[in-house]
Amino acid sequence: MLAVTVWVAVEAIERIGDPTPVPRLGLLVFGAIGLVGNLVSLLVLSRGAADNMNVRGAALHVLGDALGSVAVLAAAAVTLLTGWVYADTVASLVIVAILVPRTVALLREASHLLLEGAPAGIDVDEVRAALVELPGVEEVHDLHVWAINDRTPAVTVHLVVEEAGCATADCGEHGVLDAATALLVDRFGLHHSTLQVEAAEHAAHESACAPPQPSLAV
Repeated sequence: MLAVTVWVAVEAIERIGDPTPVPRLGLLVFGAIGLVGNLVSLLVLSRGAADNMNVRGAALHVLGDALGSVAVLAAAAVTLLTGWVYADTVASLVIVAILVPRTVALLREASHLLLEGAPAGIDVDEVRAALVELPGVEEVHDLHVWAINDRTPAVTVHLVVEEAGCATADCGEHGVLDAATALLVDRFGLHHSTLQVEAAEHAAHESACAPPQPSLAV
């Protein structure tokens, strides 16, 4: 979509110095047909655009087509009434000005998702602080929050329990595991979680292996 808008902008700028005559009546007819089809498609896609990034991308593409149809109609009307040859060029630049910010925003959202950034609206430091405050939890480390897609945020974390809390580290009404899972769901909307509950002594098992030492020839 971004490539298309850039191409439209380049074509429009080139026509400023060399305006090209356009078929006036043909533009009017095909612009109207295109607008009706795009509005129907946009109505269908808009129902799911809020919850799905792919649908938003498709809706943005159809919106671009709909704006193109409106621009075609406007340019055709102005050209028919006044004969002004720059109407099509101005309409094209208006479409570019409307679509580029929305396209860049969608591209930024997709890039953030591909780079496994934290989902919008979730503060990782706040998640960490909330987990540390759970009864029996002494420390939180290796906390990662990302999004599998734009609808399914996920979290992985290691919870270090106090010595006295080892007896309640597992599942159950008073268990750390269930308490942490419920906290992540209720407070942050993180339904997909992978939690490791461990004692402080377990930290020694998580250190990386030392590199092998070269053997000395005898």
